[in-house]
Amino acid sequence: MTEMDVETGEEGGEFVRALARGLSVIEAFGATHTPMTLTQVAKRAEVTRATARRLLHTLCALGYVAFDGKLFSLRPKVLNLGLAYLSSLTLTGVAQPLMQELVTRVQESCSISVLDGTDIVYVVRVPMKRIMSIEISIGTRLPAARTSMGRVLLSALPDAELDAILAATPGIAADAVRAAVRQAGGQGWALVNQELEEGLRSIAVPIRGRGGAVIAAMNVSTHASRVTEAQLREEFLPALQETANQISHALSFS
Repeated sequence: MTEMDVETGEEGGEFVRALARGLSVIEAFGATHTPMTLTQVAKRAEVTRATARRLLHTLCALGYVAFDGKLFSLRPKVLNLGLAYLSSLTLTGVAQPLMQELVTRVQESCSISVLDGTDIVYVVRVPMKRIMSIEISIGTRLPAARTSMGRVLLSALPDAELDAILAATPGIAADAVRAAVRQAGGQGWALVNQELEEGLRSIAVPIRGRGGAVIAAMNVSTHASRVTEAQLREEFLPALQETANQISHALSFS
């Protein structure tokens, strides 16, 4: 097989080798192998550096992979490639029934999000049947710096990445948010009281994948008229942590 075969996918029969190589590059990433250098990707995908370079930069152009000038990593758009399977067998399939139990227990809405640039993106949600002033559905984006889930996710980042996100987020007091993010990292949870929207309170904890890496965050959100800050910490947080630990444990074996 020549490099032209890899690049164009021209192959006998029904098999398209270029597509297979592209998928092998995506599969090279994982909880313990991201972000990676070009050389690392090429080695794990079992392709040449030249092939890996072309495939990675194509995936970057399409929004599936991020590149910071040195390291490559997957972006949340990759979820689109296997949404149906994901929904039934991985994060959604594992999390949703456990989240439903939590919502029944605390009588408030529960969500899971991932970090994408300066925003969080909602990927799983179990709402309570109430009319809320903030409309949230799968795919909703909110500024990470102003949300409880965002602060949990930001707390897992290196300082340089955190600073870059805070600098790119308008309308925040960066020093105060940085302190809140560091506090979230130290205590393992974050509480936001009416910073995103008046009357809205939420508390969030991390969800971890294989190797203990933070892969998502989960929160319980409520209205200030129904639940106090003390109730969030003393009553809701233990239940939220229990559910997140169950999800994390299940994901580590999926």
